[in-house]
Amino acid sequence: MISQDSKYRIRHDRPNCIGCSACASIAPKFWEMSDLDGKSDVIGSKMGEDGLEEMEISEEDFQCNLDAAEACPVNVIHLIQIGDNKQII
Repeated sequence: MISQDSKYRIRHDRPNCIGCSACASIAPKFWEMSDLDGKSDVIGSKMGEDGLEEMEISEEDFQCNLDAAEACPVNVIHLIQIGDNKQII
């Protein structure tokens, strides 16, 4: 079920994360570094069998996650607009 204020979805390709920690530095409300393997995790996300983490976010949380995605050197953070399923980054 999509929350009424959810406008976007974070999709994190965790298996290909290199653990640079840029996302956690930029958006610590949403990103943290795992003590187990040093990769980043989306706080409160659901992980699929494919290793992709997903979580819906509101319009007000879009910019900090966009900044995190743009800072990712291996482009494993994607933002998808809910409704038309348009990938923004």
